[in-house]
Amino acid sequence: MASSIVTADQEKARVAVLEASASLREGATILAGRYCTSPIKIAKTFSQGRALVVMVMDASPGMLAGDRYELQWEAGTDTHLILTNQGFTKIHPCEPGQFASTHTRYRVGTGACVEAMMQPLMLYRDAVYENRTVVDLAPGAVWMQGEVVCPGRTLRGEAFQFESLDNRLSVYYEDEIIYHQRQLVRPRLQRIAAQGGWGDFSHLSTFYVFSDRVTPSLLEMVRETLEVKEILELGLYAGASLTYCYGLAVVAASDSAWKLQRFIGCVQKAVQKSLLGKLPSRGSFD
Repeated sequence: MASSIVTADQEKARVAVLEASASLREGATILAGRYCTSPIKIAKTFSQGRALVVMVMDASPGMLAGDRYELQWEAGTDTHLILTNQGFTKIHPCEPGQFASTHTRYRVGTGACVEAMMQPLMLYRDAVYENRTVVDLAPGAVWMQGEVVCPGRTLRGEAFQFESLDNRLSVYYEDEIIYHQRQLVRPRLQRIAAQGGWGDFSHLSTFYVFSDRVTPSLLEMVRETLEVKEILELGLYAGASLTYCYGLAVVAASDSAWKLQRFIGCVQKAVQKSLLGKLPSRGSFD
C-alpha cells in the first residue's frame, strides 16, 4: 500500500485512491482487479502484444492544496504493464502550511515489467508538492520510469515561482533497499541558476530502470544513444550512470518539456530493445 507518512495537515487531506493488479491470461496481461475514487480513474486499457497499456485519467483541473493521491500498482508474475496518463499533472497554488501530495507504490512480480511513462509535472506559482514513490522488485522484474518537471508556465513568465518540490524514490529488491533518491527544490531558498544547479536550463527529466538484468553493457548502450544525431540536435545537457545496485539513471536538462519527452522516448526505446527484446510500445513518450 502507499507510504504511511502522516502529518496533521495530511489528516485533513482530500484523498483519492487508485489500486490495480495485473495477471496473465492466455499469454497476455489483463487487469485482474481495479478500484478507484474520484477524481482519478482508469480511463482505458488496450493490448500491445502481451503487454497492457493503462491510461489514467484525472477528472479535475489539477491538484489543489490538501489533495492527496494514493496509487498502488501490482504486476503479477510475467505480466507487462505500460502506464501513462492523459495530460500534465498540474499543481495549483498552496497557502502556507498546505500542500498537495502523491504516494505511489509498485509491486513488480517475478519476470514482470512495469513502465511508468506519465506526462510532465507542472508546478504553478506558490505550488507545494510532495511525491513519494516506492518500488518493490522480485527477481527478474523490470521497472522503468520517465519523469519531466516543468518549473511553471514559462511562456507567462512563471518559471521557478513555485514554493517547493519534494520528490522521493525508494527501490527495494527482495525486501532490501537498493536505491533512495530525494530531490528537494525550493527556488526561493536556493540559487537555482548556480553552477551545479539548473544553470541556464528550466526543465529537468529523469529516466530510471531497475532490474537484476541491468549490466554495465546497458549503460554503454544508453550512453551511445545519448550521442546519436536525433538527441544531439535537441541541445540537451544529459548524462547516464549505474546506481549502487541493479539500476541505471539518466538525467537531462533542457529549455522545454517536449524535448525531454522526445529524449526519454529515445532512451526508453533503447532500454526496451536491450532488456525486453522488443520495439517501443505505444505508451512511450515518442
